Amino acid sequence: MKIKFHGAARSVTGSKHLITLDNGKKLLLDCGMFQGMGDETDALNQNFGFDAREVSYVILSHAHIDHCGLMPKLVKDGYNGKIYATPATVELASILMDDSAHIQESEAKFVNKRLAIQGLPQTAKPLYNAIDVLKTVDMFENAEYEIWHKISEEIEFCFKDAGHIIGSASVSIRITEAGKTTTICFSGDVGRYNDMILKAPQVFDQADYILLESTYADSLHNDFTPSTDLLLDWIKKTCVEKKGKLIIPAFSVGRTQEILYALNQLSIEGRLPALDYIVDSPLSIKATAIVKNHPTYFNDTIQAVLKKDNDPFGFPGLRVTQSPDESKRLNFLRTPCVIISASGMAEAGRVKHHISNSIESAKNTILFSGYCEPRSLGGRLKNGDKEVRIFGQWHDVNAEIGEIRSMSAHGDYEDLLQFVSCQNASALKKVFLVHGEYEKQQKFAKRLIDKGFASVEIPDRHQEFSL
Repeated sequence: MKIKFHGAARSVTGSKHLITLDNGKKLLLDCGMFQGMGDETDALNQNFGFDAREVSYVILSHAHIDHCGLMPKLVKDGYNGKIYATPATVELASILMDDSAHIQESEAKFVNKRLAIQGLPQTAKPLYNAIDVLKTVDMFENAEYEIWHKISEEIEFCFKDAGHIIGSASVSIRITEAGKTTTICFSGDVGRYNDMILKAPQVFDQADYILLESTYADSLHNDFTPSTDLLLDWIKKTCVEKKGKLIIPAFSVGRTQEILYALNQLSIEGRLPALDYIVDSPLSIKATAIVKNHPTYFNDTIQAVLKKDNDPFGFPGLRVTQSPDESKRLNFLRTPCVIISASGMAEAGRVKHHISNSIESAKNTILFSGYCEPRSLGGRLKNGDKEVRIFGQWHDVNAEIGEIRSMSAHGDYEDLLQFVSCQNASALKKVFLVHGEYEKQQKFAKRLIDKGFASVEIPDRHQEFSL
């Protein structure tokens, strides 16, 4: 059999890995959208690198858009099989893909309007629409954790909790050909072993090959100061001392809930300043409701909190906005406040408007709490760019740019090493590092080799290997 890496190869977005059996059947692991890749983003999302009609099965690790976001395009382009995912992933992916479709349709309409004014052909089209999403949702098949699911004579798989977001999974796959069984583990995205909300990543079966994410493969998260205290420091500095706005770009699934939980804890402890705390993302509000419906995924700490507080994501002072008009009115708010809005990389969504309206004032802060692709708006701000272009207009970066790395839902290199420590390294044929930046992956490969993992590959995009 062969495996080909069509996304999240030497980059942290667009997860897509295609396994081709000797009999021609094809198993696709994830079908994610590329984000924040600069001018090449659109072309990467238009072309899979394979024929969607030839794919036999799809297994989805979790619901983040860089893992599920091109699933409707796959269906639109001819895929007609099942998509296997955990129940929570099915629920979350459904709302994220629908939101993505509406954003694309809106952006295409905006671009075509500008083209029409210039007298040019109106050629902008979304990758897919809401109808394509509905067709995709109908093809989902729920698969619970810790059960081996047989999907063909040759293939069976088992999900284990990856601890990254609600419903996230690592996937062990057994493929039997000519009487020989090969086991492949795809890590998905690996969570933290001391996550605020979720259980730690589960141990997985011995594998012959591992596809291992490596987002923070060269980093250690700062856990010496609790995330709640760091968040409080930024609130005090920005809103209390400077009387400004604290804008927090946050992924709708995972990060928004962690921030709300931290704010709720501060409120319970009587330490939260009396301000408006605004979630300006209808998608985040929907995602939070889904997270609340899956308390069995929570760790022991939050289970104990639930015995005293039936809503660990709500507190006095919390406001939510729904309509675009409500969101726009926030631009005219002159009192100090905290605005939590999607997306986490600040590449799209309402948060981009808030940054545009706040970035030139030194009393405001843009606070990041997760990974940003270097070429994304968030990545450029974190990198220290003094001027950025937003919606075609250049802005001086006078606002303070901050980051809370300890809130990341991705494990650091110690977490990743702990994740693979359940394996007999000498029995493993190869580790493929995916979902990471190449320079960081090279350093992490040396760490793995030092731990006894003798063969480590860093695939390039569309590169193929025989297994």
